[in-house]
Amino acid sequence: MNQIKPEILEKVNAWLTPSFDTDTQQEIKNLMANDAKELEESFYKDLEFGTGGMRGIMGIGTNKINKYTLGKNTQGLSNYLKQSYPNKALGVAIAYDCRNNSKKLAKVVADVFSANDITVYLFEDLRPTPELSFAVRHLNCQCGIVLTASHNPPEYNGYKVYWQDGGQLVPPQDHEVISEIENVDYSDINFLPKPDLIKIIGKDVDMEFIKASVANGSFEAPMEVRDNLRIVFTSLHGTSITVLPDTLRAAGFKHIHIVEEQAEPNGNFPTVKSPNPEEPAALKMAMDLAEKVNADIVIGTDPDSDRLGIAVRNLEGELVLLNGNQTMIVMTDFLLNQWREAKKINGKQFIASTIVSTPMMKKLAEKYFVEYKEALTGFKWIAKMIVDFPKQEFIGGGEESFGYMVGDFVRDKDAVTSTLLACEIAAISKANKSSFYGELLKLYRKHGLYKEHLVSLTKKGISGAEEIKQMMVDARENPIRSVKDIKVESIEDYAISKKTFLESGRTEKIDIPKSNVIIYNLEDGSRIALRPSGTEPKIKFYMSVNAPLESLSDMQKVSDLLDAKIASISEVMGLS
Repeated sequence: MNQIKPEILEKVNAWLTPSFDTDTQQEIKNLMANDAKELEESFYKDLEFGTGGMRGIMGIGTNKINKYTLGKNTQGLSNYLKQSYPNKALGVAIAYDCRNNSKKLAKVVADVFSANDITVYLFEDLRPTPELSFAVRHLNCQCGIVLTASHNPPEYNGYKVYWQDGGQLVPPQDHEVISEIENVDYSDINFLPKPDLIKIIGKDVDMEFIKASVANGSFEAPMEVRDNLRIVFTSLHGTSITVLPDTLRAAGFKHIHIVEEQAEPNGNFPTVKSPNPEEPAALKMAMDLAEKVNADIVIGTDPDSDRLGIAVRNLEGELVLLNGNQTMIVMTDFLLNQWREAKKINGKQFIASTIVSTPMMKKLAEKYFVEYKEALTGFKWIAKMIVDFPKQEFIGGGEESFGYMVGDFVRDKDAVTSTLLACEIAAISKANKSSFYGELLKLYRKHGLYKEHLVSLTKKGISGAEEIKQMMVDARENPIRSVKDIKVESIEDYAISKKTFLESGRTEKIDIPKSNVIIYNLEDGSRIALRPSGTEPKIKFYMSVNAPLESLSDMQKVSDLLDAKIASISEVMGLS
């Protein structure tokens, strides 16, 4: 037998008891005999809730997604629900995506909730994450669960928890739930279902969700305008195929070309290396189809349909991919303009984004005289704003990682309604002799050219986690002071909620929940943010630079200048 650390062996032995099925026990014994390193990876820690819930590789052990880790979470959550709503009939909505084992794991979760006398509304088949957020409030549930790992590789799955408001868990509830889960022993999990408490839901909820999406994402463009837009759409083997084409048709769009090779839900994602619309390669098949049918816009959504990638035609008629920041500012400006034209802006509205997204969002808020609110990464924080400020109206908001939310009927990023909004913008701008890309250029002309760049370093396993930890330590103890001749003006450390101005030493309190994020602000308005991912073994470096754009004829010159700044930042940060 391979040498196994005592603390690992203690956890392993607990899984070799009758509380676990014989297949699980046999697999553990095989690892004990043949692969001590994999055994350690499986048991060295417990999976934790991050910015997007709990996400991990499927397999046995406390550090993997499996029947028992999800069962323990669900038992703890059941206990917490009963404490939070004493003497109340409880309801939970459950959805799942296209991933391998998602349907089976969703049934495990449903069984445990029902075993604890909680009524379960389980979708009949895979559905988008935003529809689950909608269903929680639509069905008057106290909680919602979606089984998904978003755009992670095929070996991953995950468990996202939503609360009564339709938003994901936030402090202090997330910590309270984790504490309750930690008090659960695996032998405490009640896996014996009460079938009468499991209600299957489907088309009725779909229709209500589509109706709400159309109400929030379309703006009375004449039907002939929508008729004139050619759309290419790919679900990247994910859930959006179940409702997104129907949503577009319900809004009046007819020319929808679906990438059929990617329309079939498949957890192995056979046609892409990564089912992430942030990756240009993921949209290649859609781009190829768009050239064949002369499409105006290409849309691709991730497996659980909360993120969207967009390609549109530039001034030369060539298809170009937009990043999440570019899509976000065009959508936000359009919404703000619609609200202004409808005379609905009265000082009680706000838009929102995250601390690592483009600073241009704040410029838009100032232009339209609405409040700009900034949050940590993760849409749960934007959803929390809606709850925390009930006297204000949320217009829209997004984040750089290709997520956007229109209105507050869904309390998470929503690729379904955002796709409809993008197509609405494209159709209206085309009718006005412009384009989605043309509208982006107008914003750059008004507010300056903003360019953002992301570098994401993957560091897997125990050693990778230590390496990421050390990078953040170094960034705090030995911060950069300048990029070439441009000084760092201030450093924001969200772990201690403090902003420090380097020249004077003056400090300000950061009024945002603590998080392991560091931001360097340079004197020329550039920003550099460092953030370890909460759901993947990655550390991310976000760079934002900007400069005035006097004329569109200067676009290439200013763009080259900003690219040079990004290259200098990458060099100083040791990323080039």
